[in-house]
Amino acid sequence: MEQGRTAPDSTASNILPSLMHNKTIKELSALLQGRHISATELARHYLSRIENSGLNAWLHVDPALTLAQAGEADRRLAAGDAGQLTPLTGIPIGHKDIFVTRGWRSTAGSRMLANYVSPFDATVVKQFLQAGTVTLGKLNCDEFAMGSSNENSWFGAVKNPWDETAVPGGSSGGSAAAIAAGLTPAATATDTGGSIRQPASLCGVTGIKPTYGRVSRFGMIAFASSLDQGGPMARTAEDCALLLNAMTGFDPADSTSVDRPAEDYTRELGPGQPGLQGLRIGIPREYFGPGLAPDVEAAVRAALKEYEAMGATLVDISLPNTELSIPVYYVIAPAEASSNLSRFDGVRYGHRASDYTDLADMYRKTRSEGFGEEVKRRILVGAYVLSHGYYDAYYLQAQKIRRLVAQDFKHAFEKCDVIMGPVSPTVAWDLGAKADDPVANYLGDIFTLSASLAGLPGMSVPCGFGQGEKNARRPVGLQLIGNYFSEARLLNIAHQYQQRTDWHLRRPHSAAEDRA
Repeated sequence: MEQGRTAPDSTASNILPSLMHNKTIKELSALLQGRHISATELARHYLSRIENSGLNAWLHVDPALTLAQAGEADRRLAAGDAGQLTPLTGIPIGHKDIFVTRGWRSTAGSRMLANYVSPFDATVVKQFLQAGTVTLGKLNCDEFAMGSSNENSWFGAVKNPWDETAVPGGSSGGSAAAIAAGLTPAATATDTGGSIRQPASLCGVTGIKPTYGRVSRFGMIAFASSLDQGGPMARTAEDCALLLNAMTGFDPADSTSVDRPAEDYTRELGPGQPGLQGLRIGIPREYFGPGLAPDVEAAVRAALKEYEAMGATLVDISLPNTELSIPVYYVIAPAEASSNLSRFDGVRYGHRASDYTDLADMYRKTRSEGFGEEVKRRILVGAYVLSHGYYDAYYLQAQKIRRLVAQDFKHAFEKCDVIMGPVSPTVAWDLGAKADDPVANYLGDIFTLSASLAGLPGMSVPCGFGQGEKNARRPVGLQLIGNYFSEARLLNIAHQYQQRTDWHLRRPHSAAEDRA
């Protein structure tokens, strides 16, 4: 492991191209706007690293498209028009391949959309383009965002840059792995049941899932509409705040978008902003029981001690319906998936079987060929729980328990300001270790599902590593869960921790790093 603490350089002669990928978004922004580096130079640097990475994190990279955007960013920077510049102007970014993009393929990690190119950009992609970012390409993910390991992609598994024999987590594993490996300073991701927080934890990066409705879902290929929520990943909480500034906001094209005034999520991060003295941290007893690996617990407990040293108080709380979040999620999410994925029938776009006898046969063969095993499994479960005679017994009951899960958090926040605990019960597991046991994969989401069911904002912040010869190079994340629309406060709480620790600054040194 290599600790890469760096500070912004003041002159071009001090900038080593080999170190640019170790810098934060804030540092790169200062260099770009100070004209010490160009957006084109920065884009070329990352494209070179992507070409040599070998992690399978990227599904489509087009240097000509990237460099054209970088050239436009350089023209903005050269003009120096403050009205045209943002802190993200010229910053490279990767997009999870669940957001549709013009020019780049939009596959959702599926054979069904293997060659699909969207005629429009998702709202999130459009917002980042307006902010001046430079798209590096599309990032690998579990097929239709269904998975916890990024092994369900039609295009193959993503490798964890800390240990290439391990999974990066999912479904946003490509986003997390690319940031950890220094292949992009920023990435978009989505979280349906933990798909930002869990891969961020397993890859040692920072990620935030905002309150449901904060980020537009327009142009985000749907999995479970009442749960899907976009969010950013980066090195630091401060960088995530800059990204969140660009990607949030009301979108009339999305019926689930929340109409609230725009916020500056960096407002509590500067000097003189609120400290943590008197902060009440809720510790759910259900998050520290059987099933939590001792090395993960040790890292999380150490982080909580650090917060106590900053003036926070730990408060014992209970989230009694935590255990029920798994069956509830795996009824509701597949039900919504079975409806959303019905559009992929081979008629309008996407894969179509080449050999069929009639329309019904084309449907069957197209969907059998186009969908992977996990997607088909969830479609079947979803169709079953929505079917006549089972809707009341399964889907309706799951929705009732979902309300109880939300009430658990409501009662908890009467006693505390923020909830903390582990993101995942274990560090990253070996590639293929759970390939034949989907239930084992589902159980790994026990600590993230409940916040998604309640629509609450949540974060993962690097807080240590596992123990033992193998796990010592596999990261651990601390989960922060806030009340509705408390993203700015969550980011401040995470930022304060990152000002005192260096877990988020450590870099993997692996075969991928040697190749890059």
